[in-house]
Amino acid sequence: MLEIGVIRDQKEKVLSGLKTKNCNQEQLELLDKIIQEDDNRKSTQTNLDNLLSRSNKLAGEIGALFKSGNAEQANVLKDEVAALKEEIKSLDNQLKACKDALDEMIIQLPNLPHESVPQGKKPEDNEVFKGWDAPMPELAPGSLPHWELAEKYDLISFKDGVTLTGSGFPVYKGKGARLQRALINFFLDEAVAAGYHEIQPPLMVNKESARATGQLPDKEGQMYHCEKDDFYLIPTAEVPLTNLYRDTILQKADFPIKMTGYTPCFRREAGSYGADVKGLNRLHQFDKIEIVRLEHPENSYDVLMEMVAHVEGLLQKLELPFRILRLCGGDMSFNSALTFDFETWSAAQGRWLEVSSVSNFETFQANRMKLRFKDEDGKTRLAHTLNGSALALARIVATLLENHQTPIGIRIPAALIPYTGFDLIS
Repeated sequence: MLEIGVIRDQKEKVLSGLKTKNCNQEQLELLDKIIQEDDNRKSTQTNLDNLLSRSNKLAGEIGALFKSGNAEQANVLKDEVAALKEEIKSLDNQLKACKDALDEMIIQLPNLPHESVPQGKKPEDNEVFKGWDAPMPELAPGSLPHWELAEKYDLISFKDGVTLTGSGFPVYKGKGARLQRALINFFLDEAVAAGYHEIQPPLMVNKESARATGQLPDKEGQMYHCEKDDFYLIPTAEVPLTNLYRDTILQKADFPIKMTGYTPCFRREAGSYGADVKGLNRLHQFDKIEIVRLEHPENSYDVLMEMVAHVEGLLQKLELPFRILRLCGGDMSFNSALTFDFETWSAAQGRWLEVSSVSNFETFQANRMKLRFKDEDGKTRLAHTLNGSALALARIVATLLENHQTPIGIRIPAALIPYTGFDLIS
């Protein structure tokens, strides 16, 4: 959530940033309404403070009058205090209504983009931050896309998933299930070796948690909602991991806070259709290892590049061709100030598939969840939050199968063999 002080003091910068984020006219017009509502809040707060001060002063005078034996005058002042209490109660309700209205307006605004974010509205406008400079894998004639490989080697059943649940819920079998488990353990071990603290969080969160990290109200239509209990199935482990520090005041010495967690992730992917949903390309349930950082604002962009390097190292060990994109304003998430996407090359499909997003949210999530720290001067400030997929498994499995297929079977990268227990799927 944007800070009201930033909206008031840097309105033109905020307006420019919202335009880069491709906001609609209704969102842009919210700025003036927010400032007006904040003026109402300030005025109401001032009036309330004045009445409280008057009430406290009268309370002292009443005590003095009773002590001096002037009960009649004391009772007059008591009547005035009683009237003031009614006014105070009314103003207190008005102030709460102002604050609630202010929050509901501000929460509709996305995070402001970092100055390095390129202009653009669609994926084609993203900037190639690091391209693949080696030859692309040359597949032998008759090579197959991953969904046909999965069927050929009995690794994944999409048909059984439809029977059990519906499309977008595959069933992993035999060496396919072992490959999935191997990747999970490999990614977790790599994160722990990099200093991340492993956590296994719940797969459902309450509304407050989803709101704190920015999934609500922006992505409400994409989340699975258990209405009876008012819980939400998590779209990413970022939500519960970051919320572990909701309503927390840290010390500067607590940084860095590094967390990692494996969870299944659930996304409705409403509106998805066509070739993009074939096989493992787009699922409603998929496994992912997340890395989350809570950082001092001065360090967060150095940390972002450290996280990018971590994900890059994973893809190198998996021997997959990849590229890194710096997302344009219109293709970034609601919460992000700067995002780098990783894509791996799907050799059989002849296209790039997104497998990771690494983002810096700056104070956006911290402001929602009241995640603060005390600096060396004792001043309370908002922390910066960051997260990244390290990695999302479905499309990693897809590109592993396709890129490593050979005439005699699917080769397992050397880094994974200790986890799979086999070097070839045949």
